[in-house]
Formats: sequence, structure tokens, C-alpha cells
Amino acid sequence: MSDLKEIPAEVEAWIGQERYPLESEFDVERAYIFNSCASTENGNPLFWDEKVADETTDGFIAPPSMISVWFRPHFWTPYRTEEGKPMQTHFDLKDALDLPEAIMTDNTIVFGVPVRIGDRLRTHQVINYISDPKTTKLGHGRFWEIEIVYTNQKDELVGKELYTGFGYRRDA
Repeated sequence: MSDLKEIPAEVEAWIGQERYPLESEFDVERAYIFNSCASTENGNPLFWDEKVADETTDGFIAPPSMISVWFRPHFWTPYRTEEGKPMQTHFDLKDALDLPEAIMTDNTIVFGVPVRIGDRLRTHQVINYISDPKTTKLGHGRFWEIEIVYTNQKDELVGKELYTGFGYRRDA
């Protein structure tokens, strides 16, 4: 097992730094919203009825729970040369800390201004902390928190997600 007493200097330098800035591959569009609402049987008129949307939010918005949808990489695009992974920082931590297994133990979403039809969103990831070594029923490893920040084309915060992960090695 790798020594979990010290965090490598390279990884320590990642903490608090913006990583993987991205712009969404496509604008926010109603078809995605309709598909998402249909798949979850979300009949909220705010997402289906133009009059309700106009009266309530000055026009159509995306369901707040869809915030990460706009950054889920398509399986294939003609300009990407590598596989797109959501939350690349999570995979970086697993590799750099030599912790082959990992789970997410907590997720908190904070919402800002509504996501609107036609918005082009941007995101980046920040490691907020990496814990000292811990032993759980799963194995020996470390907890970490990754913050994913989402803004629109006006640099307004539309939301952020906080994920707590636990990277570990299974006990023999």
C-alpha cells in the first residue's frame, strides 16, 4: 500500500486552484429540458407552460437539478481527442494518491441565478481539502471535497456543487 502520511507536493499545490475550466459544448436548449422532465415525470408547469414561466421567472428556465447536464460530455465529438470525463479532478486525485477505489459520500448543490434557454455555461473545479488518512469499513484512504462552480456567459453564478469523495484501498 502507498504511504498515506504525506500528500505529494504536486497534489498539495492543486488545493484551492481552479482546474479544468470548460465551456459547455452546446447552449441550454428546451429539447434537453423536455427530455429530462419527461424522463423523471416532472410535470412542473414552470418548465412546460410558457405563460407560467413568463409570470414566474420572466421566461423559461432549466430545472435547477439539471445544472451538471450541460457539461456531461457526449460520447463522441469530432474535435475531442481524448475521452471526456465529468469531474476529472476526482480521477486525478485517485491516480495521484494511488487510491484505486472511490465513492462519493455527500453532494450539496447551491443555486444562483436561473439557467435560461440560450445560456452558454462555463465551469471549473476546485479541490477544497484533502483529509488526513482515515480507515473506514471500506478500507484505508482519504476524504476530499471538490467544488464545481457554474457560471453563465455574463459571469453570473448559476450554481455550484460540493462533492465529498472517499478514495481508498480495500483492506486485504
